[in-house]
Amino acid sequence: MTHLETDVTGWLLIAAAVMLWVGWTLLPVRIGAFFQPEDFPRVHRRLQLWIWLFRIYLFGHLMAVMGLVALATLFSESRMRIVLWPGVAVCLGGLFVAAVAQAFYYHFGAWGALDMDGKSENERESFVDKLLVSTEYVTCLVRFSRVFFGLGQVVLAIGLLVGALLSPWLGISAAILGVAAMALTMGLPDSLDLYKTVFHLNAVWLAALGVSVLQSA
Repeated sequence: MTHLETDVTGWLLIAAAVMLWVGWTLLPVRIGAFFQPEDFPRVHRRLQLWIWLFRIYLFGHLMAVMGLVALATLFSESRMRIVLWPGVAVCLGGLFVAAVAQAFYYHFGAWGALDMDGKSENERESFVDKLLVSTEYVTCLVRFSRVFFGLGQVVLAIGLLVGALLSPWLGISAAILGVAAMALTMGLPDSLDLYKTVFHLNAVWLAALGVSVLQSA
């Protein structure tokens, strides 16, 4: 491995972790699984900040895609590539589905904030009611994204551990987080907020993965 290969991979993973965590944590208004009438005036009060932080969060998904592809490419000479690539591929599926789902909240959060500005609570409630069916579908995408990424993490963990490619704790933590994501999402499908802890720990895991790659040069 050259310094260029490890530098690109490591910094992509660290950037993904920072963008995902900062974008979501600093978001002034977080939309729940379903829009509420009071969400729109709250978003409107800090609209530009909300839009830009949500964009950072969305692009964090794409940075994670690039970082994980780079990771699998980094170990393309290893015999465990036969495990790493399938794991990364499923992670990518989860990240793309998550980005599509979050783009729904981004679009209707911003558009609703502008369109509902100055409108009555009844008008905002009517707007939310019209989004209900679409939002039901999007919550399904959210669940799939978490299960896909979790499954990919478990497979990736096997590749990292069996191949002894990086610190064993990275593989162990990936396996634990992947199982936790699948168990929470499928076992408690109506309690989407329980995934928050997994999200924060995944950001730490991505950052630690990036640091470990940088140190492996």
